[in-house]
Order: sequence, then C-alpha cells, then structure tokens
Amino acid sequence: MPETTPEAPGRRSDPGLEHLNALTGEELRARFAQCLNVDRWVASLAARAPFRDRDELLGSADEHARAITPEEVATALDRHPRIGEKAEGADTEARWSRGEQSAFAADTDDASARVQRIFVHAQREYEDRFGQIYLVCASGRSSRELLADLVARLGNDTATELGVVADELRRIAGLRLAKLLENP
Repeated sequence: MPETTPEAPGRRSDPGLEHLNALTGEELRARFAQCLNVDRWVASLAARAPFRDRDELLGSADEHARAITPEEVATALDRHPRIGEKAEGADTEARWSRGEQSAFAADTDDASARVQRIFVHAQREYEDRFGQIYLVCASGRSSRELLADLVARLGNDTATELGVVADELRRIAGLRLAKLLENP
C-alpha cells in the first residue's frame, strides 16, 4: 500500500509504480507483455510511461485493451494454457496463470471432479467450434461457474465470441498489472 513520503507531504509513494517507472523501455515492454501479449497494447502502454499513479496506468491499460482485434486475440491466446492445464515454467507469467486457475484446480470433491470431466468435453467442443482455446478470467471462479460460462458461450457466433475473449483478455491484463505493481 502506498505510504506518505516525508519529501512530499500528502503525496503517497508507490514502490510498485516507482519500480515500473524506473524500468528501461525494453524492460517495461517485457513486463507488459507478461500481462497481455499484444504488441500494439504493449507499445501504446509503454509509450505513456512514466505513470503519475496507478489509476493512470490501469485506466490507460484498460482503454488500449478495449481495442483488441481478432488477430490480436489469436496472438494473445498463444501464451495462455487451457483451463485445467497447468502453465509450465517458473517465470512470472506461468506462476500467475497457475494462480488464476487455482480455484478450478482446487475443486477435488466427487461432484467437482465430475464437473471437470464434463468441462473437458465442453472445452473440446468449444475448440472445434471456434478453432481456439476457451479463455476466461478464471481468478476465484469455481469449476461449476466456469462450466456454466463455457456452455453459455458455445451459443455465441464467432464474432461475438471473439469480442468476449478480447474482454476476458482485458480483465486478465488488469489483474496481472495489479500483481505486477504489488510484486515488482
């Protein structure tokens, strides 16, 4: 949490934001790409640095993410594992992904295991229908909630679904930026 600094009474220091603002352009772009692998978004956000405060950073990130194109969706999906599959590696992005899916993985009772088996079949149907993995901002959502979302989205046409996925990517990027600020 930001603290009041003696140098600027009333102004709060923000170590996470200060760290981010001190990064080189290349380092900043690499960190932003961990949040959302969309070159245009990364470049647009990095060009706005340094940021006055978190609201400016998060607002700018959200604004630029609202313009994600179908081509950018495909690029961004390349860095996301399927729901239920653990991201490999020890890097920040893999750790975030595992954490985001932790509630899904934690459902271990018999009923949840059944839901997860149904989910796997529905996920295959989704991939056959749309030609891409099912992506959702899974943080804190149970396997039942994710299954309900997946089944509902199977009824979307392709254009609608690309818009939904773009919005899910935007939400994930916002969560990951907040994590980046908390753990520079």
